[in-house]
Amino acid sequence: MAVLSTATVRFGDAVYRHRLQEAAREAADRSVDALLVTPSQDYAYLLGYHAPNLERLTCLILPARGIPTLVLPRLEEPLARHAMGSLADELQLVPWDETEDPFRSVPALLEADTRRVGVQDQMWARFVLRLRAALDPIELVEAGPTLSALRRVKSPEEVDRLRGAARSADIAMAAITAERLSGRTEREVGARILDLLLSAGHESAGFAIVASGPNSASPHHEAGDRQIAPGDALVLDMGGVRDSYCSDTTRTAFVGEPPPEFLRLYEVLQEAQAAACAAVAPGVAARDVDAAARQIIADAGYGDAFIHRTGHGIGMDTHEEPYIVESNDEPLRPGHAFSVEPGIYLAGRWGARIEDIVVCTDDGAEVLNRSSRDLYLVE
Repeated sequence: MAVLSTATVRFGDAVYRHRLQEAAREAADRSVDALLVTPSQDYAYLLGYHAPNLERLTCLILPARGIPTLVLPRLEEPLARHAMGSLADELQLVPWDETEDPFRSVPALLEADTRRVGVQDQMWARFVLRLRAALDPIELVEAGPTLSALRRVKSPEEVDRLRGAARSADIAMAAITAERLSGRTEREVGARILDLLLSAGHESAGFAIVASGPNSASPHHEAGDRQIAPGDALVLDMGGVRDSYCSDTTRTAFVGEPPPEFLRLYEVLQEAQAAACAAVAPGVAARDVDAAARQIIADAGYGDAFIHRTGHGIGMDTHEEPYIVESNDEPLRPGHAFSVEPGIYLAGRWGARIEDIVVCTDDGAEVLNRSSRDLYLVE
């Protein structure tokens, strides 16, 4: 029998009680009568633990009015009660046995006047299809907008966890850039970064992009067997999870003495990244932060070489809302946390990126990553 980890570093029960209440209120404001949330980061956000995401249905039914219900396999009930503590006593738990069809019980657990139900974004298709059949003619809509409205604004406690994750990532970045990198393969350096993230306090090391030489012009390059050599630009992007919240940071290094052309490119990138961070303030549209970086890069003649958005939200997921992109006119609010990571990529030659996690505050931007943004010169 495979048993998956359900570890989550919980806040107090009052936090999850408040989140459940706020999610119900947000659903009602959007004319959604109930939310159906299966194991996911949304589920962990609301209840404080990661339930096993298996083929057996586990589903939180959160009505806009009334008591939340948790439908779950009977064999998972002890784990759920242990993980949630006293919060479990405030939910209606409906365990089902192996010979039962849990989908048939869901309609009876909804209010009689239910017309629209929000389905959690990452719910398995097999669950969505069976729920749609069981709930017909109730309309199924995305739960994402409702839950994102809560998750995108971080509480002070959440921001503190993001600070801790950023500090740990900074420690790993400082360690890897102090080592000799030439002569090692991208894959070897990537594995080393993952170890360093764990040593620095992460519970899990999620990823390490190590892109050397011409590979540095590929923003999402997968580390391979290319050997790092003198004259290479080197993009190092890493992240993981600490206390249930994510880190994500990128720095650029150069092996040996960089040529003037690369130094000019990097100076433009530094200016653009600093300008985007300086643009962060309550009420500023997300697209204006993107524009602050993009305009500087375009004016320097590298506009076509900046091929992705300036940033993405971060929290319990590495990528979540708000997105810092030209199409997003959403005004920033205190508590919004996101990356600021412009990049310049010249195909076949080299690339560079600088990434920090930033939190919008009443006074502007708090940049969580503290490691140097200067070009790292490595051996």
